[in-house]
Amino acid sequence: MERRTHGEADVRRTFLKTSAAALGAVATFEPGARTAWHTHPLGQTLLVTAGCGRAQRWGGPVEEIRPGDVVQFAPGEKHWHGAAPTTAMTHIALQEKLEGISVEWLEKVSEAQYQGA
Repeated sequence: MERRTHGEADVRRTFLKTSAAALGAVATFEPGARTAWHTHPLGQTLLVTAGCGRAQRWGGPVEEIRPGDVVQFAPGEKHWHGAAPTTAMTHIALQEKLEGISVEWLEKVSEAQYQGA
């Protein structure tokens, strides 16, 4: 299986296991680590709990995200998220399944995209 992250990331699906549709996970990305581009059929909400990170919506600028930030991605919105280049970042990710699917993984984020070039 192709890696869904660039760099080291620890994802723990630690809650909402009893719901047929809702999913939740705590994810920690080491400095420079990030997801691949992806979408969620019913959207996704990130609650940043520690560190400093980055997120980007397709066609938009790279955004800095910090503890206390709530980042919402619309259903089907192509995006990525991860740590800043020199700082780890932890967030809680919440999403729901639609017909058994919670995420569609796409291409890797290029270094130029990560740097916001």
